[in-house]
Amino acid sequence: MAKKKTAKSTEEFDRRFDEGEDIHDLIDMSKSRIIRHGKKVRITLDVAEELVNEIDRIREKIGVDRGALIKVWLHERVKQEKVTTA
Repeated sequence: MAKKKTAKSTEEFDRRFDEGEDIHDLIDMSKSRIIRHGKKVRITLDVAEELVNEIDRIREKIGVDRGALIKVWLHERVKQEKVTTA
């Protein structure tokens, strides 16, 4: 079996993954690392039902769990704030 050509960009890698291509041969696991973000703390939020419905429509489209999507969004926003306030 011929070796697959590596992706030239993250966009190409993501596209190939999204199209169902087996990308395991494209990943160098020797350079991988596990990131532990510390102790988890439970929080409770009260939000409008319509906002939850909007979040659910988005998460269903991309196939992820509601909590996981919210955590990613929070993480991205915190990173963005760090850059703009630095």
